[in-house]
Amino acid sequence: MTDHTDFSPTPVFQEEAGDMNSVQPVDADTQTDGVMHLSPEFGVPAPHDEQNRLSPGIQVAALSDVGCVRKNNEDFFVCDPLNSLYVVCDGMGGLDAGEVASSLACDTVKAIFAGQADDTPIETRLAVAISAANEGVYRAGRTGHRARMGSTMVVAALAGNKILIGNVGDSRAYILRNRTCRQVTRDHSYINELVRVGTVKVEDIPNLDFKDFASVITRAIGTSETVVPDFFSEDLQDGDTVLLTTDGLTRYLADDRIAALVDPDDLQGSCQRLVDEAKSAGGIDNITCLLIRYVAPIGMQSRST
Repeated sequence: MTDHTDFSPTPVFQEEAGDMNSVQPVDADTQTDGVMHLSPEFGVPAPHDEQNRLSPGIQVAALSDVGCVRKNNEDFFVCDPLNSLYVVCDGMGGLDAGEVASSLACDTVKAIFAGQADDTPIETRLAVAISAANEGVYRAGRTGHRARMGSTMVVAALAGNKILIGNVGDSRAYILRNRTCRQVTRDHSYINELVRVGTVKVEDIPNLDFKDFASVITRAIGTSETVVPDFFSEDLQDGDTVLLTTDGLTRYLADDRIAALVDPDDLQGSCQRLVDEAKSAGGIDNITCLLIRYVAPIGMQSRST
């Protein structure tokens, strides 16, 4: 039997809230003023506001912002509508290591997921892709100034009205339906682990001094040879919106506030409102949000409600 009182989850990384020691040059074609937007080219970051109908039944918009404190953006997102795959990562590490980790994790998941046979079960495809991303970041971070780099990850794969969500770390997925917002994923964080095993209660957290542990996570991509993601399967209804986001947003916005700011008919504007509110509340970290709206095929809409 586990002694809950003595339980102490092992932190694998603590995300920094302040500036990094150096700034990586930014490609003017992909980023302006610390902001990345979804472009018409299937989710390649570009300096334009766009909301795109990527495939029948799916609408997507995304926005990534450096925030108010940091000088570089260690968040990264990928949209692959051809394979119905959407990924958000939040990198960690000194110098440019966080940027390398998050981009490598995203790109690897996309490539490995797409490279598997179409008849492979989606659960297998996603698990294999996340494992490959972990291995790639782990190997890349064994030497030099990128040692111990890592990344959180939240990823969504769609098949019809089915969505499979995987997560490692504290980047989250939410489902918004009928003006309500529900968190799907569970954070792999020090505080959440204490709640999970019963050491502390959720309602007691505001009264406890967890300031030094707020950004400590217990799982990450690339910090060990293997990683165990959590997976969540959901049935989407017509008009549902899925939010993938980093903790630069969720540290400031509660579920009800997210629901109030997201308009399913204006996904890009919704991304901007979410980012603006997080920045107005302090914006100490990079902020990324990716919104996916599911529109049921004609003839199935009444059955999906």
